[in-house]
Amino acid sequence: MAIAIRVHSTGAPEVMQLESMELAAPGPGEVCLEQTSIGVNPLDVSQRKGAVPIPLPSGLGLEGAGRVTAVGAGVSSVQVGDRVAYATGPLGAYASARLFPADRLVRLPDTLSNDAAAAVLFKGITAQYLLKTTGQVRPGSTVLVYGAAGALGQLLCAWARHLGAQVLGVVSTPASVARAEASGCHAVFVFDAQTLASQVAQATQGRKVDVVYDPIGRDTFAASLDCLRPRGLMVSFGATSGLPPAVEVGVLNAKGSLFLTRPSLAAHTASAEEYQSRARDVLNAVASGILTPQIWKSYALADAALAHADLEHGRSQGAIILNP
Repeated sequence: MAIAIRVHSTGAPEVMQLESMELAAPGPGEVCLEQTSIGVNPLDVSQRKGAVPIPLPSGLGLEGAGRVTAVGAGVSSVQVGDRVAYATGPLGAYASARLFPADRLVRLPDTLSNDAAAAVLFKGITAQYLLKTTGQVRPGSTVLVYGAAGALGQLLCAWARHLGAQVLGVVSTPASVARAEASGCHAVFVFDAQTLASQVAQATQGRKVDVVYDPIGRDTFAASLDCLRPRGLMVSFGATSGLPPAVEVGVLNAKGSLFLTRPSLAAHTASAEEYQSRARDVLNAVASGILTPQIWKSYALADAALAHADLEHGRSQGAIILNP
């Protein structure tokens, strides 16, 4: 038997219900995991609220770590007893145990705890593809990162700086400035839609930035476009304030032949080979000290609603994990 969070309808954190479930034996290509650590991410909140639709009823969660307890037919990449983690679907990470595809598991080094893996893998892979594939950040690049003091933002800023970029951060409150600076930002701005573009221009000697990484959406989108240099890239990869407005193609031309993309983790980890390659890059970055997992708070699985409330209301200052 296992316990798991299930949602039968979308809405407030209280729609998450802790239920008992019986696990079948793993099928071909599957393993059974006993989970000790579960990552909580903004996408979980969006799915629970209904902003990102999922079939109901459903489990929640896309990130976890634990130990393999059984393997199905044809599984050779992992064996019983291995410590592993994952950062993609299928949904259902909010559980004490679960079945999972073996080719989506990442074997963990002895130097990385299960809690740390659950805090860094999903966000680390997101940072990896945003920086190295979407934005192609390199020495001399200039980037603007929203949420620079948050769990993902801290990883983005640290890795971008390591890649040789000038990193400008945006935070929501003055209390977050020091944390964003510590993550690697050369300058940090408290968001004000009326002044952000001029602040960015001043910090870059009038050039503005090559890439904007914006997970906020509706409230920041227009200001983000104004922070880009001609032919700059707007990366809209989230919508915590709501979906951005529709964009007339002519606006991109008028603001300097801008590029606009809306990437997703799923599209950058579609094959097992690409997923494993990105995961290895993240683990190597952790091992070399480029990235440091920052766990802000741990909750019992039964208290998942409290964890969601903290994340949804901007109280978190790093990664949140659940422990069954």
